[in-house]
Amino acid sequence: MSLIPAFSCLGSGPTVLMLHDADGGHLTFAPQVELLAGSGYRAVAWDMPGYGHSAPIDPYAFKGLAGRCLALMEALQCGPVTLVGHGMGAMLALEVAVRQPAQVHRLVLCAGGPALDEQARQDWIRPRLEALAGGQTMAQAAQQLVPRFVGSGALPEGARLAEHALAQVYPGAYRRALEALAGFDRGAAAFAHLHMPALLISGAQDRCTPPAAVEALAQVLTDGRHVCLPHAGHWPQLEDPDGFDSALLGFLSTTRVLH
Repeated sequence: MSLIPAFSCLGSGPTVLMLHDADGGHLTFAPQVELLAGSGYRAVAWDMPGYGHSAPIDPYAFKGLAGRCLALMEALQCGPVTLVGHGMGAMLALEVAVRQPAQVHRLVLCAGGPALDEQARQDWIRPRLEALAGGQTMAQAAQQLVPRFVGSGALPEGARLAEHALAQVYPGAYRRALEALAGFDRGAAAFAHLHMPALLISGAQDRCTPPAAVEALAQVLTDGRHVCLPHAGHWPQLEDPDGFDSALLGFLSTTRVLH
């Protein structure tokens, strides 16, 4: 079984590697893969270990996830990359940057990044574990969870894609990912040493990672900037793709690399 995670790849140019949330696989970045490929980038969206065709890891924790991410980066032979992380993927992007800062040229953190406090655990993890404990299928859980956590202005097609992506997740992998979320313990002391440009995107109506927490993280980072999308919830890249894509492409163009 390959230790290199499965991934989708499109386009050529500087590599942008997208790391999805616990709530879905590479499909949650499907619109951005096409956008970036058409804008002069090599767009790569992985399936986290245990998701899709990617081999699981044991123990399921950020150290092992970061190791698999770095293995993929080495296999891609792309030099320093731009990491785009959503939710749990944003936490993982920070973990990779802390462990190997020379391998990360830029960070884009969407609807995640800060370690979870007790309130965030209640708002983010508990409802998802309860949905699993109720004996529902993943499709049923997705139909329950996604409408609860999108914003009032969510693009209907984006919300449906979020539901579809979550419905594809293996229940066992989902549970392990949710449990790993609570173990993320990186804080300001580690992040203050990161000097790469960082764009942080939040949804104003995100109950999992409120904008105030994202703004606080942006203040800790040496070169962090925060954009808040007013009518989005926990899936900004799908709920408000125009706003998300505009912020993403603007950030990449003003911090462009030439390899």
